[in-house]
Amino acid sequence: MKAGAFEFLTKPPKDRRLIDAVRRAITQSAATLEQAAELRRLRARYARLTPRQREVMTLVTQGMLNKQVAAELGTTEIMVKVHRRHVMAKMEADSLPDLVRMADRLGLRSQP
Repeated sequence: MKAGAFEFLTKPPKDRRLIDAVRRAITQSAATLEQAAELRRLRARYARLTPRQREVMTLVTQGMLNKQVAAELGTTEIMVKVHRRHVMAKMEADSLPDLVRMADRLGLRSQP
């Protein structure tokens, strides 16, 4: 089980139980593969960001206001808004909560 077995069947396995176990394993495998593919797509979008956009994304998704991000990065609030808009577009985020979920998946929100 530790090595990745999906289920334990006793010998001889009953036909129905074996078929059900195989179906569940296939379903689980498909879901795992889809999650991995989605994470790869997310990482590819993140790779398109400039270093400054990555900084802005990290700070914004940690809950900082534009004014606070500007002070942290030594820039203006207007520039933070511009970077934030580009981050939203490049990450294909529909909303700030959507961007926060992406940051969580990427491991950018480890700090409070």
